[in-house]
Amino acid sequence: MTSTVPAPVARTADGHALQAVLLDMDGTLVDTEGFWWEIEVDVFAELGHPLEESWRDVVVGGPMTRSAAFLIESTGAAVTIGELSVLLNERFEARIADQVPMMPGAERLLAELARHNVPTALVSASHRRVIDRVLRSLGPERFALSVAGDEVARTKPHPDPYLLAARTLGAHPSRCAVIEDTATGVASAEAAGCRVVAVPSVGVIAPAPGRTIVRSLEDVDLPFLRSLITPMN
Repeated sequence: MTSTVPAPVARTADGHALQAVLLDMDGTLVDTEGFWWEIEVDVFAELGHPLEESWRDVVVGGPMTRSAAFLIESTGAAVTIGELSVLLNERFEARIADQVPMMPGAERLLAELARHNVPTALVSASHRRVIDRVLRSLGPERFALSVAGDEVARTKPHPDPYLLAARTLGAHPSRCAVIEDTATGVASAEAAGCRVVAVPSVGVIAPAPGRTIVRSLEDVDLPFLRSLITPMN
């Protein structure tokens, strides 16, 4: 799957060029990015292999298969990618069984998007089973669709997840605002041709042309997102 060449941006019927808002999940809407690392540390400790803190930046935001493969290769642990994926997902689901902590500003932003009927999608590298669990806390009715990492042939940092979300919503990627918290997710959205707002959670996201970096979701609202998509006529 490849990105198309951006078409000239025109205004929608309501006078705005923004067609859809696509949001990452872990570390962007819910404060769970650190959960994954803590679980990985615990699981590998049980396997007899300590993890180096520097590896955290390598696995953050990545698809389960990539993160699992890296940690297995780096430690030499006697576990398969499939076995490790099951262990990590089960531990994560147990960790968020009671309540999923929201990132500052997430609840307000989701409510604002819903109030103004802005097409919204959840686009995550996490597996479907994990996304469905988190959606119970976020409110599935707030999203027109969700895309899981195990539902696309190539997940982040490839553009496929965001291209799929935009196409399903009937939006052009260049008219979609994406909110991401990791370099991996930002790379995926930008490769798809979307306008990206980066809210770094773990690791550094470097400035780049066309990329907007903010402190937290408390700095993001609908007028701000609309201002990022400039109409051509």
